[in-house]
Amino acid sequence: MDKKQKMYAQIEKHGKDLNAIFQTDFAPVALCKKLFSLDKKAHKIAEDYCNGYLDSEKWEVESDKIINKAHKILGKEKCIETGLFVNGDPRGYSLKLSANWIEGFRNKGGSLYTDWGGYGIVAPEFNGK
Repeated sequence: MDKKQKMYAQIEKHGKDLNAIFQTDFAPVALCKKLFSLDKKAHKIAEDYCNGYLDSEKWEVESDKIINKAHKILGKEKCIETGLFVNGDPRGYSLKLSANWIEGFRNKGGSLYTDWGGYGIVAPEFNGK
């Protein structure tokens, strides 16, 4: 399997893992594309906030918009259950799931990418490695 094929396989698997959690009507790759795009927007507002282009009030408004879009894609109840949030630190992924929820999910045999803090990464980048 070449690098590109492996990347697409990784995206497909991640989308299936997300659908196992959120039970959306989206195909796995389409779901990943929607969430990747949303994560990029969230990352941009986190950068703007950290660089002083957004004050805390504007940060709250903009991050709430991102969360509301995630609710439309993933379902509000599941987002609340999983502790979905926008990370304000631009040095990593922006859309994350609660570390406590992820720990319980893994204890039940679930699989999802996590960061060093144990938070679930909703829209990781895949490079086929």
